[in-house]
Amino acid sequence: MCGSRSWLLLSRVAESVVFVANDLALLTSWHDSWSDLDVVIFGLGKTGFSAADTLAELGARVTVVTDSADDLHLSMCDVLGIDVVLSSPESPVPDRISAGTFDVGVVSPGYPPTHPLITWAGERGIPLWTDVDLAWRLRDKVGPPAQWILVTGTNGKTTTTQLVSHMLAHAGFRVAPCGNIGVPVLDAIRHPEGFDFFVVELSSYQLHYMGPIWPQSAVCLNLAEDHLDWHGSLEAYALAKAKVYANVSVACVYNKSDEATLRMVELAEVVEGARAIGFDLGVPGMSDLGVVEGVLCDRAFLDDRHERAIELTTVEELAERGLDSPHMVSNVLAASALARAAGVSAEDISDALALFTVDAHRHQVVARYDDVTWIDDSKATNPHAAEAALRAHQSIIWILGGLLKGVEVDGLISGYASRLKAAVVIGSERQVILDAFARHAPEVPVFEVLATETSDVMPRAVEIASQLAVAHDVILLAPAAASMDQFTDYAHRGDLFVKAVKAQIGGVDE
Repeated sequence: MCGSRSWLLLSRVAESVVFVANDLALLTSWHDSWSDLDVVIFGLGKTGFSAADTLAELGARVTVVTDSADDLHLSMCDVLGIDVVLSSPESPVPDRISAGTFDVGVVSPGYPPTHPLITWAGERGIPLWTDVDLAWRLRDKVGPPAQWILVTGTNGKTTTTQLVSHMLAHAGFRVAPCGNIGVPVLDAIRHPEGFDFFVVELSSYQLHYMGPIWPQSAVCLNLAEDHLDWHGSLEAYALAKAKVYANVSVACVYNKSDEATLRMVELAEVVEGARAIGFDLGVPGMSDLGVVEGVLCDRAFLDDRHERAIELTTVEELAERGLDSPHMVSNVLAASALARAAGVSAEDISDALALFTVDAHRHQVVARYDDVTWIDDSKATNPHAAEAALRAHQSIIWILGGLLKGVEVDGLISGYASRLKAAVVIGSERQVILDAFARHAPEVPVFEVLATETSDVMPRAVEIASQLAVAHDVILLAPAAASMDQFTDYAHRGDLFVKAVKAQIGGVDE
């Protein structure tokens, strides 16, 4: 599995940025001396504050540069003695930053490689870490370090992270889901009780800047066009995702239906003895997990895998938990592979799945009324995620639109036009979507929501969809776009959709 492409290629931020300087290489433990370190942190959101708080606790001298910060974080930084410098579009690298002498920078997710602060750090030769790199160095704060399991992919990351964590917890392990899922890794490593496992969800932003760590196992669930405006190209996006497999010691789990993830594993530099474990919805090979006549099977983690497979659960049983759509079954298989690699029994996985509930806004059935099903998949923030939702249904009234992030929807519309009864388009980039329907699916009725006030968008979209629906239709919110043009985030968008649905059908849920 060791590939010809070197780790240096996969871990590069930019040609001018070096991750680990000689004097920083000695800082590999919470118990090392961090007090002489001058650190600049880019951003004061949840991740940036966790880094600032941690380094202040270690005694380092901490400066934060940010273009925005809430009052709570500002007041806490003041109490902790952390210097906060506000930047602006006119002064993205303030004088107080450019005049400083810093040993290392910690970059929050979201700062693109073209950002002036990143360029400035590269020109000054300032090494850049992520909060994940810092957490890896500090992971021994509470007893023996936890094992790390990494999860990434264009779609399904959060659900898979939750599934793995749920399986491990059910088996009796102390486990913390963390990272891009919402709990900073640095908060997890400082928990006073400690953990056996961290299941770390990683975005492409985090992976782009992340230096070498040594996880037990990892998965890239899938790869499709996303965040191209940030990464600059699909190749750069794929290189970032591929870093999840570097230095894996037990299992590189990949999607057999997505050749890009197999290629990542083939090129990965891993610890000797690490295995490649595939998953898909077909019959499993000898080192795979798959599905046989509706039964989810493990043919990778048993001694006599040449002759038989172990049953984990069935699609019918998953349906009782809302996990039977194709993309959800794939997530379950990927999570099961990671859990099995960590030592969880097939019985514990089966029992854990019987108790698992999908989070809101992830292909969530929010109402059934007059034989019409309303589904909130607001988390489908790109075409790949929306495709998974469309693939699961027939006779769909599709609510879509928002910020497309430089990604085209033409293939999605042409590929699923036969399943669409109508489309209701929202968002600031409506015209792009309307034009795509005109080119590729002129036979599909398309309705445009012209409302500009956030509070009016979903009631109008739901009203239109309701007027179009008849028995056995599915009204699907799967925007294929980001939400920040009209909503705070995807959850806000989904919440308003659910509220509008309940108002439309009079609060009835059958």
